[in-house]
Amino acid sequence: MSRTYRYIQKTKNVLKCVLLLPVVLCIVYFTGPSVRLMIGLLPMQRCTLGSAEMLILDNAADARLDLQSRPDVQTCTSWRAPIIWEGMFDPDLYDQIHRKQGSSVALTVFAIGRYLDAYLEAFLNSSEHHFMLGLPVSYYVFTDTPEKVKSIKLGPQRSLRVIQVQRHTRWQDISMMRMKTISDTIESDIRHHCTHVFCFDVDQVFTGRFGPEALGDSVAQLHAHYYRLPKKLFTYDRNPKSQAFIETGDFYYHAAVFGGSWKDVKALTEACYKSIMEDKQNNVEALWHDESHLNKYFWIHKPSRILSPEYCWDTSIRNRTDIRVFRLLWAPKHYNKLRT
Repeated sequence: MSRTYRYIQKTKNVLKCVLLLPVVLCIVYFTGPSVRLMIGLLPMQRCTLGSAEMLILDNAADARLDLQSRPDVQTCTSWRAPIIWEGMFDPDLYDQIHRKQGSSVALTVFAIGRYLDAYLEAFLNSSEHHFMLGLPVSYYVFTDTPEKVKSIKLGPQRSLRVIQVQRHTRWQDISMMRMKTISDTIESDIRHHCTHVFCFDVDQVFTGRFGPEALGDSVAQLHAHYYRLPKKLFTYDRNPKSQAFIETGDFYYHAAVFGGSWKDVKALTEACYKSIMEDKQNNVEALWHDESHLNKYFWIHKPSRILSPEYCWDTSIRNRTDIRVFRLLWAPKHYNKLRT
């Protein structure tokens, strides 16, 4: 009896191992790049609007957006703002309308410490080939070492201004304090010359058209690593002590790219700076610093336009069929060297 019992138990254990083997193999297989591949297969919500004329329009060209041209992705939000993807818009129409309206764009970028040497020249040169071509563009480069900014060949109606700023000891403070600098510069300078403002991280490179289809009153950028994930996995700041606290939101936005009219960007940067300073007074720091505060702001003040991850893509995610064009790419990150 005991020999039979031991045989049965041994057989059960072998069967358990056999049954668990596929699970173990799946866990091994779906780690690393395979996880990102599978995330790309997760469905997005669909735009429920019958036509673009039902959108809350930023400009006349938006009424011509083809919301049904991309059934593989979400092309509008619940508050009737467009999400801009390749294949939805006529680039010539946006170019024409914004030139006729007299649109002009200020581009702000911070190049502090070693970030200047590592990224600034490539960022600016690539911008000259792809960013808002045909419109007046004013570059505002904020750096602690103005003398190290190399001159670049600028196209017609494009200018560059270098502004010296303080270098903070912690990179987190550099990231957060840019909100005040942008707000102050809009008030003192930008609002007198430009209709729109776009704010970028410097460790990126333009690789495709980044044109007037991206312009709107308030523009947010979908984060490349989160746009297909369920909301419960979004890394919002869920610390109730922080001014950036939110339990949930609409999307997860990337602070590497944001923009809008100068009035809207000024309102955003002022609000984020105020929240950051209130946290500092309470010895609190938001999980992802200014990005956490930006996500809180866009949760309360819905953006009028959202850019798809084409406008800020990370190639480490590998290829996804919904990303038909790369407009702006993350440059290789060397945080250990650059943030010391």
